[in-house]
Amino acid sequence: MKRFREQIGLARELRLPIVIHDRDAHQETLEILKFEKAGELGGIIHCFSGDYRMAKECIDMGFAISVPGSITFKNAESFQDIVRKLPLESLLVETDAPYLTPVPFRGKRNEPSYVRYTAQKWQS
Repeated sequence: MKRFREQIGLARELRLPIVIHDRDAHQETLEILKFEKAGELGGIIHCFSGDYRMAKECIDMGFAISVPGSITFKNAESFQDIVRKLPLESLLVETDAPYLTPVPFRGKRNEPSYVRYTAQKWQS
């Protein structure tokens, strides 16, 4: 967590937004973002995998939520529900290539041309 705080400090010094890939550290990530006032920098929560509360808090701080291909997976109904509740202007679609390839290409190497399947899933 120390290095995460240092990177936020560096972004502040350079006046750059931040991109965060949080994996299994949702509460800790939120706490650090709040403590470091990272919302002043803005940025993207890349490859979002948290719950609605986390998404809403990140959006309220000024972050965009980036939706990966995992939203198309069979067991992603709750994730789809979360994304549908979020304001469209706060959402981005990503490939996370070469990972998290959307259905119908799951199991293959992800590529940018598949991003439309991700977008179609959360818009339906």
